[in-house]
Amino acid sequence: MYGKAVEFPASGKWLNVDKPMTLESLKGQVVLLDFWTYCCINCIHVLEELKWLEKKFAESPFIVIGVHTPKFENERLEENIEAAIKRYEISHPVFVDNDYYLWDRYLIRAWPSFVLLSPDGRILSKTSGEGRREYLSLEVSKALEEGRKRGTLSPEKLKVETSLKRDPKVLFFPGKIAFDESDRLFISDSNNNRILVTHLENPFRARIVDTIGSGSAGMLDGEFDRASLKKPQGMAFVDNDLYIADTGNHSIRKANLSNRKLSTVSGDGLQGYNWKYSGPANKARLNSPWDLFYNDKNIYVAMAGTHQIWKLNLENATIEAFAGSGVEDLIDGPVGDSGFAQPSGLFVENGRVYVADSEVSAIRFIDLQRNTVHTVAGNGLFSFGHVDGLLNYALLQHPIGIGGDGEYLYIADTYNHAIRKIDLRARRIETLISTSNDGVCSIGETNCDFLGLFEPNDVKLRKGLLYIADTNNHIIRVFDQSKKLLHDLEVVYNENILSN
Repeated sequence: MYGKAVEFPASGKWLNVDKPMTLESLKGQVVLLDFWTYCCINCIHVLEELKWLEKKFAESPFIVIGVHTPKFENERLEENIEAAIKRYEISHPVFVDNDYYLWDRYLIRAWPSFVLLSPDGRILSKTSGEGRREYLSLEVSKALEEGRKRGTLSPEKLKVETSLKRDPKVLFFPGKIAFDESDRLFISDSNNNRILVTHLENPFRARIVDTIGSGSAGMLDGEFDRASLKKPQGMAFVDNDLYIADTGNHSIRKANLSNRKLSTVSGDGLQGYNWKYSGPANKARLNSPWDLFYNDKNIYVAMAGTHQIWKLNLENATIEAFAGSGVEDLIDGPVGDSGFAQPSGLFVENGRVYVADSEVSAIRFIDLQRNTVHTVAGNGLFSFGHVDGLLNYALLQHPIGIGGDGEYLYIADTYNHAIRKIDLRARRIETLISTSNDGVCSIGETNCDFLGLFEPNDVKLRKGLLYIADTNNHIIRVFDQSKKLLHDLEVVYNENILSN
């Protein structure tokens, strides 16, 4: 129907596999090509569907191959793709399609997209988007049966050695951080499926005083030691309760720090697709909530999966889609007509909800008095870079975290491996910390010899210091702006240094 499969170019790079693959080496196998890019929330969601397929056809001659075709410049670098493979626990081979060679020849138009190949190298079907699990399952079953009838199907599954290994760390891809009114620092230890509750003994040393979650991925309420989370991200502290964006479970959880019990506030573990929900929080289905921020009896939710900002009212236990139509775009105006694109970070101050709007590489805000959305910096889905100066001309690259103090905003400019500072009065942006292409880290104009940032996902201001979730380095950093010094936060327990 679609013709012959396209050979993998010899110039391309293979990751997560011990040797390059060719159509000849795949002969006899049903092959599903997944065209993805690791920034994309839809691609992240699809990975769960692919894992389900891989498990279902574990004994069949069937293999998934990821074809990573980048959107952002940062996604072209092999070490960054390898970090994403580890972060999302991908267990199949990945081909790096930086030149869009396969993308163009298979006529792909969107992420994620799928191409199914027969055992004798024919294109059987193409589709795109989320929620294709059952369709793909049916197509794979048909391809296997047709291959048996035609005599082209291998009697055995191809054995593929992937390089994915879980590297145990005390912090494993820490996503977000939060503080209470005293000296407690909360760390979402995302890939360890837990929240660390720490006490700051001094600005550069934090002692673990409790752990929320057993460390096993799941969605179980109860006592902290037995309860489970899945890839948690943002947090909001309210009256000795810690609210958690349990991203992998599409839910919001509440950890009572007094009785040490975790409960579910909203979401049931299943991904929701209602862009207009307004009602009881415990009846809602959410879609990858990524960050939380408490303000005036409400918790604002960066709902990355529906490209919206939701609002959880703690007084009446309701939740609603508050801003964003669900269209993935940069659109200002009334909250109901506006457009966001994978919002991933929140900060509320002076009647404004500031948003790190990652896929449009923008900083936005919602005016809570007028219920309107405005853009601070950024231009759209395919406008990104690293440019300081006037906000009208500034460029960022997939920012995920944001903090501030009302006068300044601090941005975890994730794909620029940088921390940026926005002066709201002067309407200018400057770079505080950055890592150049040659791997040499700089603070301002001064080169330095410490470990550079690697896709930081969050930044928070506390007592003049910036605390940074240096996600791909698996550590928390502390930046002293006055001295222009970057420290590694020591995370300790029972007098033993666990992370530095």
